[in-house]
Amino acid sequence: MKKQNNALEILRTSLLLGLTSFGGPAAHIGYFRDEYVKKKKWLDDKMYADIVALCQFLPGPASSQVGIAIGLMRGGLLGGIFSWIGFTLPSVLLLMAFAWLISSTATFDIGWIKGLKIVAVAVVAHALVGMSKSLTPDLPRITVALVAAVLTLLIPTAVGQIAIIVGAGFIGYAIYRKEKAPKPESIDLSFGKRTGVAAWTIFLLLLIIVPAIRSFIENTFIAIFDIFYRVGSIVFGGGHVVLPMLEREVVPAGWMDAETFIAGYGAAQAVPGPLFTLSGYLGQLMNGPSGAAVAVIAMFLPSFLLVIGTLPFWSAIRSKPGIQAALKGVNAAVVGILLAALYDPVFTSSIGHPADFGIAIIAFGLLMYYKMAPWLVVFITAALGALSHLLIG
Repeated sequence: MKKQNNALEILRTSLLLGLTSFGGPAAHIGYFRDEYVKKKKWLDDKMYADIVALCQFLPGPASSQVGIAIGLMRGGLLGGIFSWIGFTLPSVLLLMAFAWLISSTATFDIGWIKGLKIVAVAVVAHALVGMSKSLTPDLPRITVALVAAVLTLLIPTAVGQIAIIVGAGFIGYAIYRKEKAPKPESIDLSFGKRTGVAAWTIFLLLLIIVPAIRSFIENTFIAIFDIFYRVGSIVFGGGHVVLPMLEREVVPAGWMDAETFIAGYGAAQAVPGPLFTLSGYLGQLMNGPSGAAVAVIAMFLPSFLLVIGTLPFWSAIRSKPGIQAALKGVNAAVVGILLAALYDPVFTSSIGHPADFGIAIIAFGLLMYYKMAPWLVVFITAALGALSHLLIG
């Protein structure tokens, strides 16, 4: 891949993707391949596949990390920043506007908002079906997923979910460690291992120091940064999995109620870009535009640091069979966590009437069998929610 430090070109390309990439992480990966590999020819398929593998290995939003990694390879650190800005800014602004609307009306009796809550059931169920096919293809991984789901429901805390993910990694290592790992591609970068080590150091220091500062200093911005940085640092499996972790951080603490949270998640399905931009909606409700800015930066900062820290070492890491084996267990646990989230908080906060479940079934059918674009399904479900509100109340 030719190295050109053209940050404006990266910003332009990623902004176009940020405005048009509907459909979630799997769709984003397809959009990126069409743009970066087939159209722009910034890298070839082998290199692209290796970047995708890296971003699936790391916690955080995989599609955003793929964009960041390509930006880093194309234009250095500035290229990575511009790539992230272009891809995430459109949906952040849209979700902040939606949060402002919610806080202004201060009501959830509006029918279309009811539809946004219902569509979350269909979207999470659809994501669960798709992820289970690739991440739990055999009985051992199905078992890990089912156990993880039960434990997530019984231990509904962020710490509990971390323990489940770590435990699943050990199980994956025990079962699959003898399987051969594929040979990785070498990656050409404008920064080296020293920068990588510095990024990992900053990542770990923030993960340790910020919660300690928060325990001594009562400050809204420190609290928001702590919540979103911590969740962004430990979420495996993409945007759908961030739902239960964020819900357990902001709802029990009184930042907002469950209905407000789920409405934002539904709205996030109607906008392009990564689901992690839900942080813009939540931050706006927690402390206005400044709260949204802190939440979004904190949510994505771990992704930046982890990609910068890991890229220089990825070829060596990827070749280790033990790493690949552990990832198989972790990814199976992700499916289980998502299954638990489908019930609580998604279903319990969204379905209050048989008609609600009927609308959710229609939305799921449109996604699963009619292959309709998720953003279109969101608008249809919002309209059905409004109709249901008029007819039933």
